[in-house]
Amino acid sequence: MKTPEIRIAGRLIGTAHHPYVIAEMSANHNGSLERALQLIEAAAETGADAVKLQTYTADTITLDCDSEEFQIHGGLWDGKTLHQLYQAAYTPWEWHKPLFNRARELNITIFSSPFDNTAVDLLEDLNAPAYKIASFEAVDLPLIKYVASTGKPMIISTGMADAEEIQEAIDAAKAAGCKELAILHCVSGYPAPAEDYNLRTIPDMMNRFGLVTGLSDHTLDNTTAIASVVLGASIIEKHFTLSRHGGGPDDSFSLEPPELTQLCLGAKTAWQSLGKVDYGLKSSEKGNAKFRRSLYIVKNLSAGSIITLGDIQSIRPGFGLAPKHLTAVLGRRVLREVHRGEPISWDMME
Repeated sequence: MKTPEIRIAGRLIGTAHHPYVIAEMSANHNGSLERALQLIEAAAETGADAVKLQTYTADTITLDCDSEEFQIHGGLWDGKTLHQLYQAAYTPWEWHKPLFNRARELNITIFSSPFDNTAVDLLEDLNAPAYKIASFEAVDLPLIKYVASTGKPMIISTGMADAEEIQEAIDAAKAAGCKELAILHCVSGYPAPAEDYNLRTIPDMMNRFGLVTGLSDHTLDNTTAIASVVLGASIIEKHFTLSRHGGGPDDSFSLEPPELTQLCLGAKTAWQSLGKVDYGLKSSEKGNAKFRRSLYIVKNLSAGSIITLGDIQSIRPGFGLAPKHLTAVLGRRVLREVHRGEPISWDMME
């Protein structure tokens, strides 16, 4: 059975291909277009496959309201209202075109997470090659359907969603025309502890939903992300910043450029190491096979001597008979004079 695949901007994504790494810019531009452009340039240098934006305004994602329901208590954004957070964090819509242009100049794929239909319309005008549905929007089935109607590949993050909600999102996407769909296992904590990730969920998701599956990782290092590749993750998404000390809403739990470079290399190496089921001699072992243990004569013997346990030994190198033949060799007569240090072979014995 062929494993599922999707294609974004010509790049095939699935378990038969090395992991697709997405650098999530999020709010790490910290209100500066220059910094946003620098983030794209840095992401391209790390070897990431794509850089991702978030497309919303404070007014398209929430209300300017300070009632209790709109207050944030605890965590990185304690004391802010939702509107205040998103007003500080959003990527101005007029930045999108220069950001898309710069990414294309650098040959790194760029796409975004839209948070309402008007954001999708903007991204369609820019010919976005794919769309990402954020975890918090995975229950917004009308938005998923509108994105699906574009005919572009879609990636849905599943943080906080149970199996039924994930299936509903998948069904909505497919019903509205999405032909290339991937899902990401995710924990929507910022940051999230590794022990919350339960990575064994990834192969279960692959079996249960039959889709390209990956990981949106909010842990503080690369261990969880690279481990996910061994369990079948084909996509890795990580928040990315120029500096964790930049003071922005997401900087503190994002990867800096050297760490993203290591993630790209480590994820590819982990994928390459999976290979196939193979019990044979590997190419890197061939030169060392001669140093395995084998049976050698350790005393000079005259022709006709009977081989005893004191006359032979299992030692390195490996040019003699395999040690498993020890009992078959004992008690045989040698046909000629043999010398200490000779490898034992069948043709020296009766």
